[in-house]
This record gives sequence, C-alpha cells and structure tokens, in this order.
Amino acid sequence: MQVDAVYEHGMLKPLGPLDLVENERVQLLITPVARASGACRPDVEFTEGLRSTLQEAGPAPGLDEVRRRLSKIPGALTSDFIAEREDR
Repeated sequence: MQVDAVYEHGMLKPLGPLDLVENERVQLLITPVARASGACRPDVEFTEGLRSTLQEAGPAPGLDEVRRRLSKIPGALTSDFIAEREDR
C-alpha cells in the first residue's frame, strides 16, 4: 500500500483513509516527495522558526502563576461581561 502523508508536530498524518484495523502494526519506508515549486517554502521556514522559538521558551506558567497574574488586573471580569451583555 502506498499512502501520501504529511509530517506535522512530530507525527506522520495520512492524507487519506487507511485500509488497516485498529492497532495493526505496519512498517514504513519514508520517501520524501519533491516539491513542484518552492511556493510552500516560506510556510515551512515559518513553522520551523516557530517550533524552535517554542522549544526555547520554557514551560508554560502553572495555574497558581496564572491566577497571580490575573489578580493584578484591576476591576472584575464579571462586571465586564455584564456590561458587554447590556450593550447588545
């Protein structure tokens, strides 16, 4: 069986349905497909740059840190939601 796939976020994603049963083991031979044009290259470069930036960014803040940061915002979000509904 030959299947076209895309490599995204560390996983191969088939571009169509596969005639396989759930949890069936398969063996893959990966052959990169040459691009017809360089039109997609900027997207690839952007994605790779973003991936690199995210890997260097460190872990996301925990729930306690998010609550601490939100507590510094003046006012109450509840009153903002109520005011927005009244404007409708």
